Amino acid sequence: MTKLKKNSQSAVPKMRKGEAAQVKIRRDLGHDFAIRKDEHGRDRLLSGTAEARRVYEVSNDGYISTGGIARVRNVDPLKGIASLTHKQREAGARYRADFELAAREGLKAMAMKERVGGGSATATVPARLLDNHSAMAAARQALSYPEIVHVLNAVCGMGMSIKDVATSQNVVRDIPAQLLRMGLERLVRHYGSQPASRHG
Repeated sequence: MTKLKKNSQSAVPKMRKGEAAQVKIRRDLGHDFAIRKDEHGRDRLLSGTAEARRVYEVSNDGYISTGGIARVRNVDPLKGIASLTHKQREAGARYRADFELAAREGLKAMAMKERVGGGSATATVPARLLDNHSAMAAARQALSYPEIVHVLNAVCGMGMSIKDVATSQNVVRDIPAQLLRMGLERLVRHYGSQPASRHG
C-alpha cells in the first residue's frame, strides 16, 4: 500500500462505537428519519436530535427479520416528569418537532434552479424551512431568557434528562427543572393562538 493511500484512509474519521449497529436497526425498522450520509458516503445518525440519542436494542442477536423484538431504551423526558401538565407536554412536543426539523434540514438544504432568461443559478430555500426557522425564532423570543432556551433545547430538542442538564451546568436539579416548567408554560401561552400542530 502506498503512503498516499494510507494517508487518505487515515483521514476518514471513525464512527462512534455502536453507531453502525444503531443505523442498521433503524434501517430494518424503517426509522431512517435520523439518518444522513456523511461526506464519506457513510450512513450516520444525525447528532443533536432526541431521536439520535435514543438507543434501540433488539433481541435475537439484533436480527429483526428473524423475529427479533426492538425496544427503545431512552425515556422521553417530557413523559418522565410527572409534574408537567398535558398542555405543557404538548407545547414541549411541538417545540421538539420544530427543533428537530431545524437540526435535520437547516437552511443548508437549498435547491439550485437555473433561470430561463439569464441562465444563472440561484439558491432557493423551501418555504417550510423558512416557516420552521421563523417559528423557532418566535418561540425563542417568547421564552425571553437564554437560560430557559438552553434548557428547552437540551430537554425537548436533544432529549437530555433534567439530571444530565444539571450535571452539565454543575447545578442542583431543581434549577433546570424550574426553568423547564417556566419555559413550557410560556410556550403554552405562545402556541395558544396557533394551530395545534404543523407537523402531521
